[in-house]
Amino acid sequence: MIDDLSPTSRPEVAVGAICVQDDALLLIRRGHGPAAGRWSVPSGRIERGETAAEAVVRELMEETSLAGVCGGLIGWAELISDEAHFVVLNFEVIMMDDGEPVAGSDAAEARWVPLAEVEELNLTPGLVEFLAEHNIIELLV
Repeated sequence: MIDDLSPTSRPEVAVGAICVQDDALLLIRRGHGPAAGRWSVPSGRIERGETAAEAVVRELMEETSLAGVCGGLIGWAELISDEAHFVVLNFEVIMMDDGEPVAGSDAAEARWVPLAEVEELNLTPGLVEFLAEHNIIELLV
């Protein structure tokens, strides 16, 4: 999870898993940290010696108990707060598992959310704009 870290002097690189299946987006509700209670895509920092693709697959498994394969880069986002600065590389994920997600690790809840309902949730800052900008969802403005 990328939101419960102590301050660092440099930006850190993290990954996010964008999983769309049957017109639904896989989301997790953060269990603790500054974004506790907010919904986000499965995400977390890249560990030393780990590729971005490996980190995406690991974070997906840790937070949802689902298996997937890392696809192409969808886009990047920056999360800057008093506590931390992250550059998040968001990748498309091809699901290898058709089971229901089970929250694990830093997630309090995990579920498939219909694309039309995503913006109604209490999302992490900037997520709805990122998803709309990259044509994952359509905003109902």
